[in-house]
Formats: sequence, structure tokens, C-alpha cells
Amino acid sequence: MRLSAMGDVAMTVPVLRTFVKQYPEVKITVISRPFFKPFFDGIPNLDFFAFDEKERHKGFSGLLKLFRDVKKLKIDAFADLHNVLRSKIVSLLFALSGKKRATVDKGREGKKELTRSENKVFRQLPTMFERHAKVFEELGFPLDLSNPSFPEKAKLSSDILEIIGNQNQKLIGIAPFAQYDSKVYPQDLMQEVIAKLADNKDNKILLFGGGKKEIEILDSLSKPFENVINIAGKIKFQQELQLISNLDLMLSMDSGNAHIAAMSGVKVITLWGATHPFAGFLPFNQNIENALVSDRNQYPKLPTSVYGNKIVEGYEDAMRSISPDEIVNSIQSQLD
Repeated sequence: MRLSAMGDVAMTVPVLRTFVKQYPEVKITVISRPFFKPFFDGIPNLDFFAFDEKERHKGFSGLLKLFRDVKKLKIDAFADLHNVLRSKIVSLLFALSGKKRATVDKGREGKKELTRSENKVFRQLPTMFERHAKVFEELGFPLDLSNPSFPEKAKLSSDILEIIGNQNQKLIGIAPFAQYDSKVYPQDLMQEVIAKLADNKDNKILLFGGGKKEIEILDSLSKPFENVINIAGKIKFQQELQLISNLDLMLSMDSGNAHIAAMSGVKVITLWGATHPFAGFLPFNQNIENALVSDRNQYPKLPTSVYGNKIVEGYEDAMRSISPDEIVNSIQSQLD
């Protein structure tokens, strides 16, 4: 399997957990960048093969090496859960060598209909989890995703406990960033959300992000409050995954953090700007009511994009139609 961005990879995890539970006699090898290996730690009958995109597996000749490297593992079938040029080439090589293969259908036509301005077809599309399951069904392994199992909460290291302190409070994670600005809740309104949550001393709010600029913003968001902690830059990625698995709830944009929390069985409330859960990216096993979307009466062209990379004039403030009170009430109702 060839995977890419953080959210894409995280979305495969619940499907693979279901697979190994329903087919314990089958061994899986996941091919992805080394950075993503911690996502798959602890899944039985699953090996991880590190894709070396910078050296050994770089370019077309590198893909031939990748094919030969993976072929040595004596695989019987190849599941392409990414459907991009590189994964298609490797998949084709396996097909030419007589192996079964199946490729995820990303439903591009349906997504175009959902996001176009004129003659919009506003309907729920199959989720990415359903699309991934379909790949395995084509290979002869139908999956039932309706009764998922999740790993136990990770044991937190002394490093993490030193940072977060008292664990008797409800742990609320907030990941306020996304790849595109059209998916990011305005900072002044997020400050309001944090202030309202911090007012309840039974809550401890942990802020997630990365990179110098994001860390500076998170520092400013957390500074006024004793029970708000900026986690960014303080712990390693694997420790961050362990901490997220211990959250009572995650508040996230339509971003990778939502899927990381969901793959650990954590409740997730998501905020949607230019994008919409109907495109199929609602986090795994989450209720559609926990996806708070911008007002389509006020902004009828929404969703304007599948990934948030398309700018539509006049829609810059769409997320302001989601009120801080609506977010806080949703969080409290989930915690209660």
C-alpha cells in the first residue's frame, strides 16, 4: 500500500485494524514514509516497509527498486490506497507479474459535482473508509466497519506528565491549524472558545501544532490561562500520538489531527470552512452532528473545495458563521 499526507495515512489505520481483526490469518505490509511508522505500531500481523523517496526509491528507477524490494516479501496482492502516479506504477508492475491488485476510487466526479458553483449536487459521498474497504473487497476480503475496535490508551511517559500535570481534569485537545487558510477558524474566535473552555477548571486544554509560526500563535493563545498548555515543539511525534490517545475530546479543523484522534477512538468535533464532510472526510466513527459546518444559507456555494485549496471571493469569512458558543456547547455536551 502506498500512502501520503498525514490525514490520508491516519484514515487507513481503522480500516487496517478492522482487516487484521476479521482476517487474522492474513499478513499485511504497509508501504509509507518512515515518519508514519508510529501510526501502525501495535497492529498485529502488520509489517511496515519504509519508502525511501529521497534516495533508493527516488524517480522511476527507484520505483522499479521499490517493486523488486517489496516483491521479495512474497506478497499475493497489492492494495493501492492512494491512487497517484507512483502508486499506480508499482501497482501495474505487480499486475504484470501476475499478482492481484485493486486501486481506491477517489470519486473525483462526485466531488466535482459537490464543490462546483453552478448545478451543485449536494449529497453525502462515500467516506474514504468505505472506499478503502472497497479495495479490500475487490481483493476478496470484504470488511464490516460497523463494529470497530480501538487500541488501549497509551501509557504516558514522565516527560509528558511533567508537561500536562494533574490528570484529574478533562483533557481537551485543540488543533487550530490546517494546510489552507480556508479551513482555519479565525484566531480571535478561537481565543473566545479557549477562554470559555478554560473558565471551567475541570477542563485542561492542550494545544497542538507545529512549526515556529504556529508555536508562537499557540503560545499567545495559551498565555492568559493556567489550564491551557501549548504542547507544540515540546514532545516528539510518537509521544504526541500517545498523548492524543488519552484525550477526552479533540477539537480540530478538517485536518490530519482530526483523523489521528479518531483512529485512537477519541471523540472529535470538527470545524469546516470551504470544505464539507459530505466529500467523505468525516473522521472515522464520528457522528455527523459533531461536524460543525459554515452556514450554507449565508454562503450557498459551500463547499467550494474538496481540500480547501480553492479561494472563492467573498467566502473568506465563512467560518465566522460558526459561533464560539456553538463549539463550546458541542464540546460540553460530548464531555457530559
